[in-house]
Amino acid sequence: MKHRENVTGFAARAAMWSARHRTLAIIGWIVFVVGVTVLSGQVGTREATDSDQGHGESGRASLIVEQAGFPVQPAGEMVLVKGADRNAAVADVTRSLTGRPEVEAVTKPLTSPDGQATLVTFTMTGDPDTAKDRVGPLLDVVAGVQSRHPGVHVAQAGDASGDKLIGDSLDEGLSRLSMLSIPVTLGILLVAFGAVVAALLPVGLALTAILAAIGLLAGASRLAPTVDTTTHVMLLVGLAVGVDYCLFYIRRERDERRNGADPHRALLIAAQTSGRSIWISGLTVIVAMAGMFFTMDATFTSFGMATILVVATAVLGSLTVLPALLSALGDRVDSIKIPGLYRRRTEGRVWRWVLRVVLAKPLISTIVAVGVLAALAAPALDLRTKGESIEDVSPKQPIVQTMTAISRAFPAEVVPAEVVVKAQTVKGPRFEAALADFRRAAAASGQLREPIDVRVNPAGTVAVVSVGLAGNGSDRTSERAVETLRTTVAPGAFGKLTGATVAVTGDTAEGMDFNKRLTDSLPWVFGFVLGLAFLLLLVSFRSVVVAVTGVVLNLLSVAAAYGMLVFVFQYGHFESALDFKSGGGITNWMPLFLFIILFGLSMDYHVFVLSRIREGHDRGLPTKQAVSEGIGRTAGVITSAAMVMVAVFALFATLPLISTKELGVGLAAAVLLDATIIRAVLLPAVMALLGEKNWWLPRWLNWLPAVAHDLPPAAPPAPQPHEDRELTPAL
Repeated sequence: MKHRENVTGFAARAAMWSARHRTLAIIGWIVFVVGVTVLSGQVGTREATDSDQGHGESGRASLIVEQAGFPVQPAGEMVLVKGADRNAAVADVTRSLTGRPEVEAVTKPLTSPDGQATLVTFTMTGDPDTAKDRVGPLLDVVAGVQSRHPGVHVAQAGDASGDKLIGDSLDEGLSRLSMLSIPVTLGILLVAFGAVVAALLPVGLALTAILAAIGLLAGASRLAPTVDTTTHVMLLVGLAVGVDYCLFYIRRERDERRNGADPHRALLIAAQTSGRSIWISGLTVIVAMAGMFFTMDATFTSFGMATILVVATAVLGSLTVLPALLSALGDRVDSIKIPGLYRRRTEGRVWRWVLRVVLAKPLISTIVAVGVLAALAAPALDLRTKGESIEDVSPKQPIVQTMTAISRAFPAEVVPAEVVVKAQTVKGPRFEAALADFRRAAAASGQLREPIDVRVNPAGTVAVVSVGLAGNGSDRTSERAVETLRTTVAPGAFGKLTGATVAVTGDTAEGMDFNKRLTDSLPWVFGFVLGLAFLLLLVSFRSVVVAVTGVVLNLLSVAAAYGMLVFVFQYGHFESALDFKSGGGITNWMPLFLFIILFGLSMDYHVFVLSRIREGHDRGLPTKQAVSEGIGRTAGVITSAAMVMVAVFALFATLPLISTKELGVGLAAAVLLDATIIRAVLLPAVMALLGEKNWWLPRWLNWLPAVAHDLPPAAPPAPQPHEDRELTPAL
């Protein structure tokens, strides 16, 4: 793909076009961002329903219930009363709640099996989705009962109060994150560039790319409905890759300008080197994110679509509007220099010293680096997963403490299973006889408990039978109870009804089906991500060894991140510092999601560094010298990019949910390892050991397209026509 001015490749052609038509490129980007944002407000975003997120038997049960026309289930709340003399307080709770406009019905108090607590449950009026906005006065009522009865413990928890807690805590955390992430990122870039304008460009481009991607998500949600945390993931990934891409591009353009290149040639070199790396890296990240579609899960599909959109938008902006802005600014990209921080050259002297040691002793360096990564990854051999619950919020919250106490005293009330029965009729003597059989079989199993309640849809064709489970709802005891319910108790009792379909759902059953879906999809996801990443590296660098090395190094980084997650969140280290209570496992969707995200993001550094190494090799440098030059010249920008990612990801560890803490800690730790042990030690050591074998390509693969990694030849000094004029700063 050739063009005038020795321009080769899509990225360089896009950059040169944008630079020659910079006004059109800049205005076009603004119109694009504003247009898709406005259009998304008109179209709206489709959110995933319960049946969209279901799997297996529980998914079929949810779909049956959704189509059965049941009245909307009101939000349920519970008041726990503990203490030796609690009868007066229980009566006060019932009296104070009865008749209030927010309360639909108050049930008869229930005493715990050990006789130490009493539970008063009630339902709220109105839409359950908005009950969290109306539960505040009821929390005040219960607090008033507590103040009148100081000798006992009175506390409330439930659907609405839990949603209010999570919503308020998450909104507060996200507001804090929004206020901190941009200043922190900008601060790191100010240190990296030492100039205000150069630091503002990556932040501005990343934010507009995120905004545009969120707008595009509205249309994409027709294909992949979104879940609640989708935009949070977009912010996390978009800010990381958007800033990194701009950082790579701007740093290369500035370096070439300081090496004596004129503005036109500096931008051309940046376009054909960093621009190409951004293009390859973006494709690799998108391929990795596409692996989420193989899970066939609504959450992963939503995350996959969202991250693909935000990465693609960041790549588009980096290859179009960024060159236009650099062309317009010229040397003014270094405007508003910061005394003491601005440096004409950033050689990364510390990393150069480390690199000299590594290249002098590559075998020892490889053994030490692999040993450190293996030690960090070792806890991952004990990795266990668990579902999400209210207990994933800070254990210091009173509602969390109350819900935990209720689940211990009344486990059947908190995490019941639901048997969905669809038949020609679920009314009359035949169904009543089947229900009686079910009650007897449940009691005889020793794993299923009262209360057993029944709801029937208006048409009388679907019944939902709720039954308590042994265990705490997420342990192996509860899972065995669900297995017994599915295999013997439920089909044995209700399977005799005419035309009956019987399916079991509930939180425990949904968690089991979700885990099975993920387990079944693992080979497909891993095979797709690893296979296509290998192919992209193979085509980009025309080397089987480079492709294999890239895949293996990224797997080491992911394994070390898994080990650190297990050490912190499964084993419960740093609970006070991170404000969480270990549930004895990692959130069930986290390992697969982290693998995909980390594998994609690691390619940012890997492609950028390898491109610089291959650039030196194509100029005729020996492999060891090419490694030294390539890594030495990219050390500064890699460090800056890693600091941005680590800072942004670490901020997610301040959010209230354990899953967001796991996400922040896992990503931050992996990026830190990737930018230090992997890229600065293991990669150069392995490449030094392999020498010229790094570039091995079998003869039968010589048909692969050649991707030039060397610098473009200097343009002839002859005057250029108007459309190919030299790029100079705008006045």
